[in-house]
Amino acid sequence: MRTSPALRAAALAATVTVLLPLTGCSDGGDNDAPDRSEDSPHAAAAAGSSGPSALATQKLTWKHCPAPSQAEGGGAAPSPLPGGAVWECSVMKVPLDHAEPDGGTIELALVRAKAVDRKKRIGSLIFNFGGPGSSGVATLPAFGTEYDKLRTRYDLVSFDPRGVGRSDGVTCENDKQLDVRYQADGTPDDASEEKAFTDDTKTYAAACEKNSGRELPFVGTTNAARDMDLMRQVLGDDRLYYFGISYGTELGGVYAHLFPKSVGRSVLDAVVDPTEDAEQSSLGQAKGFQLALDNFAKDCAARGDACKLPGSNAGEVEQGVSDLLGRLEKKPVSGLGARKLTQTQATTGIASALYSKETWPLLEQGLDEADGGDGGLLLALADSLNGRSDNGHYDNSAAANTAINCADSKERFTLEQTRAKLPEFRAASPVFGDYLGWGLMACTGWPVAGAWDHPDVSAPGSAPQLVIGNTGDPATPYKGARAMADELGKGVGVEMTYKGEGHGAYNSGNACVQKAVDGYLLDGKVPAAGTVCG
Repeated sequence: MRTSPALRAAALAATVTVLLPLTGCSDGGDNDAPDRSEDSPHAAAAAGSSGPSALATQKLTWKHCPAPSQAEGGGAAPSPLPGGAVWECSVMKVPLDHAEPDGGTIELALVRAKAVDRKKRIGSLIFNFGGPGSSGVATLPAFGTEYDKLRTRYDLVSFDPRGVGRSDGVTCENDKQLDVRYQADGTPDDASEEKAFTDDTKTYAAACEKNSGRELPFVGTTNAARDMDLMRQVLGDDRLYYFGISYGTELGGVYAHLFPKSVGRSVLDAVVDPTEDAEQSSLGQAKGFQLALDNFAKDCAARGDACKLPGSNAGEVEQGVSDLLGRLEKKPVSGLGARKLTQTQATTGIASALYSKETWPLLEQGLDEADGGDGGLLLALADSLNGRSDNGHYDNSAAANTAINCADSKERFTLEQTRAKLPEFRAASPVFGDYLGWGLMACTGWPVAGAWDHPDVSAPGSAPQLVIGNTGDPATPYKGARAMADELGKGVGVEMTYKGEGHGAYNSGNACVQKAVDGYLLDGKVPAAGTVCG
């Protein structure tokens, strides 16, 4: 998910996917590519590939995976997959600056599970789960069983992109400073609150520069795409087989633009609109989260007395949510330990729960409890989006998210420009408008200039890419799928629709979606453009 710094898409458990029936079309690739020896270097570079030969021929050493680092979110070492397959981890060297390939290098952390059918193995299927800032090394094992069918013919592979987790992860503020930051008012109402907000933005940017100044110029999406092409070569594949989710769709689109002839079978799920700049993207998210809240409220009201929230219709349920947030603005309630549930943290918690319909019951319970003075559950939901573990430590996903977004986007908003935009954001969403409107200033004062207004994803000559839009997606609104398919180009972007709730489609459990994706990735059958699953 290309998520604004104000609304980090960390709710990966909510990553659902959508798809459609398939009609048989070959992607033109090597459908039954032979398995190369497990760790053999592969120097052959497809047209347009990147990477100095010394790095393209490096040999990876795979070992059993350790527990995720705190920067990756912590937790236990990954459990074996069905059948006893183990997750293996390695590191791969990439240039710090791809424009200076003979200069310094950094190491990217990788994870894989080997394909079951070695004789029919196609290659490595590389996943990016979005954010930007999400650790693939931690996420793929956590949800690996949901992709187990794809493991019949692929090694499942993911990585921590540069600046993320163990891949030279960006560091800004420490845990105590972040606790203070997230407790602060993110929607200032007067001059003193505005000063506190802008001072905090400057302080955070300065901390990022102080602690990670070397990495900040090089963490953008173009460099990450070049890393993936080097990864493709090192893993021994003539083409990149790819599954991108949320922001991962933008990364996949940028890769296709840079290396169209190296694209293999590719799926883009929960699609970022590549035609939008940062302001348009944030405004789209305001509308998307408001739509998700509307749908939540309709569902709650339709259950009558079984719904814990006051209101006989959706409008009354939503008014109750707005009233609660208004009270929290004046007087926070108890949360977790010494931390209170503030208006800003409550809004974050609501957004977190809207990433998946499966978490709507938690949202209902959290709102009900907060209305009674107990904000613990909503604060826990906010913590999950902010990357805070139960032990009080934060992962680096928020820092990486800001660093990557600001390395990509040229937009830098002044206080006056932000104020002028707020009415449009409030009209888009009474609940999330201020929250996302003030988030426009996340890159103000950032020490590195941004690369683009929006990415170029045109990819003439690329293999077909399945582009899946979810009609109820809050973080990457549905219209982004059509825009991505159009921008990839005729015969490249194959748009499909999933009529569902939540962020993404494949992991929704929808059989139609999964049949279409599996059919393309495993057998090369491209669904008919315009296929709808519901």
